[in-house]
Amino acid sequence: MINLFSKRQKKLRGEVPEVYTYDDLNDNLRTQIIYAFNDAFDKNNGKKVRDVYEEIRKILLREYGLLFLANNQYDDPEDDFLKFYFKEDDFEKVIDAIELICKFIDYKIKKNPWDYSQRFNPDQALIEINERFKEHGIGYSYENGEIIRIDSTFVHSEITKPTIALLWNEKFSGANEEYMKAHDHYLHGRNKECLNDCLKSFESVLKTICKEKKWQFNQSDTSKKLIKICFENELVPSFTQNQFTSLQNLLESGIPTIRNKLGGHGQGTEKITVDDIMTRYALNLTGSNIIFLINQSNIQ
Repeated sequence: MINLFSKRQKKLRGEVPEVYTYDDLNDNLRTQIIYAFNDAFDKNNGKKVRDVYEEIRKILLREYGLLFLANNQYDDPEDDFLKFYFKEDDFEKVIDAIELICKFIDYKIKKNPWDYSQRFNPDQALIEINERFKEHGIGYSYENGEIIRIDSTFVHSEITKPTIALLWNEKFSGANEEYMKAHDHYLHGRNKECLNDCLKSFESVLKTICKEKKWQFNQSDTSKKLIKICFENELVPSFTQNQFTSLQNLLESGIPTIRNKLGGHGQGTEKITVDDIMTRYALNLTGSNIIFLINQSNIQ
C-alpha cells in the first residue's frame, strides 16, 4: 500500500473515519480487495484465473441455492463472480465473498505458492485486505480463517487478536472453535447465540486448564464450579474472585433465561432481545478473562 499525498492530507485534516461502519462496502473498497486478491496469483495464466474464480463461485452457488450469481448468460466464472460482487446490495453476501477470497489465499495459495505465483507473498494480500477495511472505516477483519466484526482498534489489538492467538494452541481447540463461533454470531446479529458460545468458550478454557493441571473435575461442571476449582488450586489470586464471579453472573444469568423462554418453555408473549452493547461487552470480557486465565496457567 502506498501512502499517497491525498491520504496524508486527509489524515492531517482529520478526515479519517473515527467510528466503524458495517454495511457500506463501497465500490472503492471492493475494487481494492480484488486487486489484492489478483496479486496473489498469476493473472497471466488464463486457465488458473478461471479455476480460481470458479472454485469460489461454486461455493456461493451451492450455499445460496442458485444456478448463476448475476448473469444467466454467463460464459466466464470470473465475469459472473465480479458482476455479483460489485452489484450485490446485501452487504453480508459481499462479506461472504470476501471471506472466501481470504480463505482461498490463506489455505490454497499460501500452501501452494508456486502453483499460483512466483513473485508475490500471499500474506501481504491478507494484510492489505485488513488494512483496506481499516482505511475505509469498515469494522471487519480477517482473523484465523474467518471475517470477524471489530468495534475499536484498541479492543481488537489488545483483546481479540491476543485471545485468538492464545486459543490457537491445540490444547484449546474446542474453546477456539466456540470463541470464533461467538464472533460469527455477533457479526450476523445473533446476540443470544453469541452469549451462549461466549459461555461455552469460557468453560472450555477452564476445563482444559483443569485437565492440564490434573485438577479433579467433571465434564458436566458449570463455570461456577470450575472457577471454584481454580480458586482452590490458587490459579486465580483471591482478590480477583469478585471480578470472575461477575463474568459468570453476566453469562449464566442471561443464557438460562433465554433457554427457558425460547427453548423448552417457549417465548410466550414477551419478546426477549439482547442488544449489541451487552453482547459486545460479554464478548470482550470473555476475551479478557481467557487471556488472563491462560497466561496464569502458563500452558504452552
